[in-house]
Amino acid sequence: MSLDITPLVPAGRQVIQSYGSGRFLISDVEYSGPVLVFPERSLEWGVGPLAELAPDSFAEIIGSEPKTEILLLGCGARISLPPAKVKSELSAAGIVVEPMDTGAACRTFNVLMGEDRRVAAALFPVA
Repeated sequence: MSLDITPLVPAGRQVIQSYGSGRFLISDVEYSGPVLVFPERSLEWGVGPLAELAPDSFAEIIGSEPKTEILLLGCGARISLPPAKVKSELSAAGIVVEPMDTGAACRTFNVLMGEDRRVAAALFPVA
C-alpha cells in the first residue's frame, strides 16, 4: 500500500509522491531502501541501520550547496533518535536535525519545499 502525498511545489524541486513497502516515489523516480532527498535531487543512501549511523553517513548533507539548514530524519515506522555523535556533528555544521517517523518526514519535506526552505530528508523506508 502507498499513500499519495503529492503537494504543489516550485518547478524543478523534488517532491515525495508516495512511500511504503520499502520504497519511495520521488519526482516520478522509484527508489528502494534508504534515500537522501534534496530540493534539486534525490539519491540512494547506502547506509545500515539507524543505530549504526556515523557522522560520515551525512557527508553529502553537510557538504551540500546550497547549505542545508534543516534535516528531516525519517526513522522508519517509528521515531528513533540518531546517535549523539551524529547529532552533534550536524549541529556543528549548522544543521538542525528533526527525527520523526518516515511518513511525517515525507509530508514535512513536501510542506517545507512548498515554502522554498533549505531542507533535506534522510529517509529509512517503512517495511
